[in-house]
Amino acid sequence: MENLYNFGEFSFNAVEDKLSSSNDIFWETKKVHEIKNAQFFVAEDLGEFNGTESLCSNFGFFQDDPSYEGEFLLSTDQQKFQDYETFDNLQFDMVNFDEQLRTTKNLPLPDTENDKQHYQTPLAAVEILKNYGKGFKKLLLPDEGKIIHPVNDFGFVTSNENERKLSTTDIMKVAGTRFIQSSSSESALSGLILNHPFGFSFSGLSDEEKEDVSLVESLLACAEKVGYQQFERARFFLPQIESLSSKTGNPVKRLVHYFVKALRQRIDRETGRVCADSLQKAESLFDPEEDAKVLNPTLLAFIEDLPFCKISMFTCVQALIENFKDAKKIHVIDLEIRKGLQWTILIQALQSRNECPLELLKITAIASGNIDTTKQIAEETCKRLKDFAQSLNIPFSFDIVVVSDLLHLRKDHFKIDSDETVAVYSQYALRNKIPQSDQLETIMRVIRTINPIVMVVGEIEANHNSKSFVNRFIEALFYFSAFFDCLEDCMKGNEKNRIILESMYFSYGIMNTVAKEGAERKSRNVKIDVWRAFFKRFGMVETELSMMSLYQAELVAKRFACGNSCTFEMNGECLVIGWKGTPINSVSVWKFI
Repeated sequence: MENLYNFGEFSFNAVEDKLSSSNDIFWETKKVHEIKNAQFFVAEDLGEFNGTESLCSNFGFFQDDPSYEGEFLLSTDQQKFQDYETFDNLQFDMVNFDEQLRTTKNLPLPDTENDKQHYQTPLAAVEILKNYGKGFKKLLLPDEGKIIHPVNDFGFVTSNENERKLSTTDIMKVAGTRFIQSSSSESALSGLILNHPFGFSFSGLSDEEKEDVSLVESLLACAEKVGYQQFERARFFLPQIESLSSKTGNPVKRLVHYFVKALRQRIDRETGRVCADSLQKAESLFDPEEDAKVLNPTLLAFIEDLPFCKISMFTCVQALIENFKDAKKIHVIDLEIRKGLQWTILIQALQSRNECPLELLKITAIASGNIDTTKQIAEETCKRLKDFAQSLNIPFSFDIVVVSDLLHLRKDHFKIDSDETVAVYSQYALRNKIPQSDQLETIMRVIRTINPIVMVVGEIEANHNSKSFVNRFIEALFYFSAFFDCLEDCMKGNEKNRIILESMYFSYGIMNTVAKEGAERKSRNVKIDVWRAFFKRFGMVETELSMMSLYQAELVAKRFACGNSCTFEMNGECLVIGWKGTPINSVSVWKFI
């Protein structure tokens, strides 16, 4: 048994760079009979619950028996958690901009005749563009027969039958198609060319869409030159791309603004025009991972206005509840506690559990890295959760495991009683450890020795870890295009926080993915296929998300005004949550064998 689990070296880069396969599984292929008796109740009047409190007051959870009349355990008449009041009803002044009017200009495109001897379109990058252009099949809900998101065969989201509005990602698809077709007419590529309803011409596009497509084409051409280290040739594209992009324009122009900024920095660093040390010093002033540990107003707006965090959070908690159905003493180890919003959800769900009275809910948080900061955050979270649990008469305890370095983490750091049902919760926690693979290995070894009943994992579903710059650039372009499109749709009327999110948090991610290499590149998200290969080494098997968990995800999406643009796909046993077909997050459940 000692050799059953191979703990040898694992390289995240060793997994082949490719889009994780989407099984395009229809909801009705699941066990529909499991949920046919389920009833849905949602409080329409939020009452005093607003802001953060809506995390735990507007949705509910299903019992193991779907015919149970009280499936939704949470209601708006619960006692308000006063410590979260500071996050409620936040008001911001609108920021107004004088939009610079621009006329459509012709942007420099690759001179294919002169350049053909110097480069060819990278086949791997073309394959990525091809896959993104396949579109996404319609997903149907069981018993309802309705489409979650209206799409045509190419995957373009449409508002109605007579009007077609291209999303930011659609613009990327059209631009990618045109770029491939303009870059090479080699027969070897003929089978990889995307087909799109507008062909090689601009027919059918509005003037703004034409300009956006040309802008993205030039960005792709510039990135290709950088990929071949033809930095001076790449620099040729920068001035006009920069002049036509804008951090205050439409989502495409804003997205291109940050990508071209990242390309310029990469070119300047590679050619020695800018000192890497000075750039690193300036960038160290803002660390989004550290900043995210404190729930500031902008991050709260992100959670409240965009559906992904709540969908992932509620789906993960639903999975935990189903595995705790017979447990009287529950112990959850949280790998990244932050403010613990997910545990207010769990506490309220457990408060209404009748068939198995709860004797204890214990949460253990791990504090590492900047010990003073993480320990203080965990202690503040501890106080809030204890007060909240006490207000609902839930027996509760909270432990903090403090280690200066995760390499020192051991099983005996955790106070685990033999009669406790132990689970591990990880939401956006593992991705931060990819650059420190030895720490990631240590965490998983310790979890393996603890042998929890289940490990629930919510992660970002994107491949930003490719060794190939061009592949990484294209993956990031499509991923962030979906987010910029989502921000445009979901944060109307909240311009101040949208601008902060784009100019600080997303700009950092784009810069780190595009402009950095080696140890400086900390944004190394990987897709579920890579996590599967990694978890397999520790004797972990993926378990099926129940229909209740899937319905929980769809229910939460419905509570957002923009929720009909959320898409759901099953990748194996894993739920992939997307925006208009582009994967954003994944939720998976794991057990040890």
